[in-house]
Amino acid sequence: MSEASRTHGFDPADWRYLAGPLRLKSAERADSRSLDVADFLDPGRCRELLDHLGPVMGSPERRTTASLLSKRLAFLLTGAPLYALSVCDRRLDLSAANCIIEYSHDDGLWTSSLPLWTLESEALAASRRHRARREILHVLFAQTVAPLWRTLQDVGGVPERILWENLAVRVYSLYERRLSGVGDALTRQRREADYGFLLTAQPSLFGLDFNPLARFFHPRTRSDDDGSVRFRRTCCLYFKATRPSEYCQACPLIKPREPA
Repeated sequence: MSEASRTHGFDPADWRYLAGPLRLKSAERADSRSLDVADFLDPGRCRELLDHLGPVMGSPERRTTASLLSKRLAFLLTGAPLYALSVCDRRLDLSAANCIIEYSHDDGLWTSSLPLWTLESEALAASRRHRARREILHVLFAQTVAPLWRTLQDVGGVPERILWENLAVRVYSLYERRLSGVGDALTRQRREADYGFLLTAQPSLFGLDFNPLARFFHPRTRSDDDGSVRFRRTCCLYFKATRPSEYCQACPLIKPREPA
C-alpha cells in the first residue's frame, strides 16, 4: 500500500484533515529544511537556525525570529495530536524522538509540516482514557514542547511568557474554532471534556510551575464587527517582521483602552 493511500488507523476523512490543513506527514517525506528535535535543542544549532531564518522571514533580531518560529511550531505540534485525541479518540506519538522540526518558509509564508517517524495511531480504550489522555498530553507538552521553548528562550532571548502564550492561543483557536461543531454529540462532548481538562490541568502536565492555558485564558472583548476577540497579554512581535508594521487581530498593542 502506498503512503498516500494509508490512513494509519484513522478514518479516511479524518486522515485527509490531519494530512491536509493540519500538515501531518511521514518523516520520510520531510523537507530538507528540517532538524531532529535533538539537533534543535543544541544551542549552537538552534542559534544557526534562527540566524538563517531571520533574513528569510524579514525578522530584525533573534528574539522576533524565535517568537514567530514558536508560533508555527505551536500550530504544528498541537493541531494534529489534539485533533487525534479529541475528534478521533486516538493517540499519536508526539515524543521528541518521533518528531521532525521542519522550518520551510517560502515567499513570505510558512510551508512547513509536522513529519513523524511513526504515524500509526492507537485507539483509546474507554476504561483508561483519562489516564491515556494525561499521558499523551504530558509527553506532548512537558517532554517535547517545554524543552523546545527553553532552548528558544535561552538562545533567542524571547521571554517564556510569550512562547507559552503563542502556544495557548493556538490551542484556544483549535478547540473554539476548528473543532467547533465537528462530529456527533459524543465527539462534541469528548472535545469539551478535553478542552476543560487542558484549561484546569495541573502545571506538571506542562513541565512548568503554572498552567499556560489557564494563565492566558480570559473573557473575550467585543469588537466593532459584532464579533469578539480574546486580546493577548503579550505581544508575539509579529509587527517587527512586517513592512509597514502589521499587528495580529488580538495584539495587546492595539487593544482598545478601557473606559475611564
